[in-house]
Amino acid sequence: MIVRLAQEADLPAILGLASEVEQWFGSMVEDPGFRSSVENHIRRSTALVTVAGSDLVGGLLFGGKAPVYRVHWLVVSEPNRGKGVGRGLMAEARRRFVRGPGCVEVITFGADHPGAVAGGARSFYESLGFVPAEAAVAGPEGGSRQVYRQVLG
Repeated sequence: MIVRLAQEADLPAILGLASEVEQWFGSMVEDPGFRSSVENHIRRSTALVTVAGSDLVGGLLFGGKAPVYRVHWLVVSEPNRGKGVGRGLMAEARRRFVRGPGCVEVITFGADHPGAVAGGARSFYESLGFVPAEAAVAGPEGGSRQVYRQVLG
């Protein structure tokens, strides 16, 4: 697997990944705002992808600046979950984008959200050292959300 900066040519595959998780996040593929966000991250070189063979199997949109960084979106294709794709994306994001002490924040599913267990997001972030923090605004589909935070030394 190779983690690299996303390119414009990756947009269709990134949207394909988004389609795999729309049941938890609401419509993204047809949402012009989501597409624009992905395009902006690609232009700013703050979008990463993981490629395995000829397949794009993971994507991450990152932002923020010291002392607060943010994972704006992270997805791994269902057959590739649990194989280190997400961990690799996060390690590369930290290597490329994080400077100095601070924290990394991500908004993920609330404990009562169906995607919290099925998608594995909460346990994934906890395995990386993130801890649950305050509640966040509900997602576009109405499901609960929670901030997770990792303090950096």
